[in-house]
Amino acid sequence: MLKKFRMPQAFTILVILIMVMAVLTWIIPAGQYDKIMTDSGEEPISGTYHHTERTGQGIGDVLLAPFKGLYDAIDIAAFILMVGAFLGVMNKTGALEAGVYNILKLMNGKEKWMIPILMILFALGGTTFGMAEETIAFYTLLMPIFIMAGYDAITAVSVIMIGAGIGVLGSTVNPFATGIASGFAGVSMGDGIIVRLIILISGLAISIYYVMRYAECVKKNPELSYVAELHNEHVAMFSNHDGEKPELTGKRKIALTVFALTFIIMIYAVIPFEDMGITFLPSLGWWFPQLSALFLLMAIITGLIYGLGEKDIIDGVIEGAAEMLGVAFIIGISRGITVIMNDGTITDTILNYGEMLLSSAGSATFILIDYLIFIPLSFLIPSTSGLATLSMPVLAPLADFAGTSRALIITAFQCSCGLINLITPTSAVVMGGLAIANVPYEKWIKFIWKYLLIIFILCAVILMVASKI
Repeated sequence: MLKKFRMPQAFTILVILIMVMAVLTWIIPAGQYDKIMTDSGEEPISGTYHHTERTGQGIGDVLLAPFKGLYDAIDIAAFILMVGAFLGVMNKTGALEAGVYNILKLMNGKEKWMIPILMILFALGGTTFGMAEETIAFYTLLMPIFIMAGYDAITAVSVIMIGAGIGVLGSTVNPFATGIASGFAGVSMGDGIIVRLIILISGLAISIYYVMRYAECVKKNPELSYVAELHNEHVAMFSNHDGEKPELTGKRKIALTVFALTFIIMIYAVIPFEDMGITFLPSLGWWFPQLSALFLLMAIITGLIYGLGEKDIIDGVIEGAAEMLGVAFIIGISRGITVIMNDGTITDTILNYGEMLLSSAGSATFILIDYLIFIPLSFLIPSTSGLATLSMPVLAPLADFAGTSRALIITAFQCSCGLINLITPTSAVVMGGLAIANVPYEKWIKFIWKYLLIIFILCAVILMVASKI
């Protein structure tokens, strides 16, 4: 009897891609462009591609590639670990959960306003620090409240998953999407932030309307719920919830203030004000080393303010960083694919194929094609950090040939990943959240497919308009 097929993990897929790329170095002709040094690093000069001697990659090269890749991207990997350290200390304080619960108490008797307020909060988490796995903790807190308020389980799931998801899709300074992609594209994290803000705000407005419309419909006519047949089961599961109610103490308020201040500093530090023609604000020009130091410092300050002891602060730093080790390894392995391509001198050959294919395409057509390309890639590699590391070294230079900004390629990448990561069955965030809420996967797809189509069109239109500006 055949075993049920399971999609391989991202690590396995990336290792296979390294091996496939090594084989291709013996098949694809070797070649290079002449390069010019710019503020973004070395950029290929259109029309200068020429063949070179083949340098096929062997078994030893395959084994070394992930380590060379991690070495090349150590600044980004260290930054991700420090973000994890900061979140680890924040988790020790319980401030995030307490903040959300306090808002719920203030909404007593005005339940419908929970939806926009909570979705805005989750979206802020998504756009700033890539809030995803962190949302899992909120299902047990919010499910009873929504069920007792007369809504269904899908409403609660939507508030959390779509709220954080649209934030990630419209990431402004999310280190796991915008940060990594910007690093490998050779542009500042602040480049393109206006377009991403437009996508975030318009997408969030649509998301809130979509969820509120469904929620009000279900409250008036419970039989119209996609999980109507599970209503009694959900009431039994969640109505008698007596979980611990986190209190928003003075120390937790200060911790939340430091949390917000950290991301405000980060946003300011990476925006190139001078390049935007803003002369009255000095550009700090911070990048991964400075940002890493910022998050580590704020982790320590948060712990001290909250009154954590030395051991608890260090434990929080280590535990938080440990949770991000998988992301750091993904970066190394993904970068290993680029190492194989570069050492095998086929990267520029692939760029040349792309240049010939897209040479007649306008900027709007080019960005739309990129947007569509990222959708199947996001299914194949659900890790945003892994996909950014893999794709940006190849696709970002193509933007130069098409007369499109590299920052817009990053925005297209985020839009595609954000859409797919709301439904991909390989995501622990999606499947874990649905499992806690007892919502069947097929019911979730029936609910969300129209929303995905609307957001897909919204992003496509904004990307094409932005490419013309």
